[in-house]
Amino acid sequence: MVDTWLAIASRRETREYADRPVPDEIVHTILDAGRLAGSASNRQPWRFVVVENREFKRKLLQTALPIWKRFFESIKGADPDNYDKVMKLYNALEEPKDIIYYSAPTILFVIGPADDPNPINCALACENIMLAACSLGLGSCYTGFGSLVKSNPEVAQTLELKDNERIYGPILLGYPKEMPETEALRWKKKEPVIKWI
Repeated sequence: MVDTWLAIASRRETREYADRPVPDEIVHTILDAGRLAGSASNRQPWRFVVVENREFKRKLLQTALPIWKRFFESIKGADPDNYDKVMKLYNALEEPKDIIYYSAPTILFVIGPADDPNPINCALACENIMLAACSLGLGSCYTGFGSLVKSNPEVAQTLELKDNERIYGPILLGYPKEMPETEALRWKKKEPVIKWI
């Protein structure tokens, strides 16, 4: 384990995972970190779904990938540099080209009310989860496109999504193929914009 500050300073979005499962006891510890997140009026409106089944992960990718492709086709003219960069990354991936979930061994869905007046509640749970994962030597990545799977009835049923719920975060979890040097990562972060009054 690493201390809190080191986890904050060294955490990054991991998009390459070792083909190694995350032990259940570690997943439970990470879920507990999510559960302990602060929330307005101590409501804790979230619930978690842990996905490790390869066949269901394939179904998630088959649902999200066309949405990803449509989005990047739509920006091709307006942002050709970004489009080219992303397509090079996509084309370099091995089959199956999983540019959404990056073949992570565990996908953790944070699900909460769609009409929550304090949607930050579930975001706080997501951040706790990612920091806990880092402190335990795991990589993580929030994937926005991975949350756009509610339109597939089979996926919605398996996740037990209700009409009044939304996915706040599929968070990828796994052992990174390579661990970055903390100091090198720190220099990649932008300086904050601060105004003192």
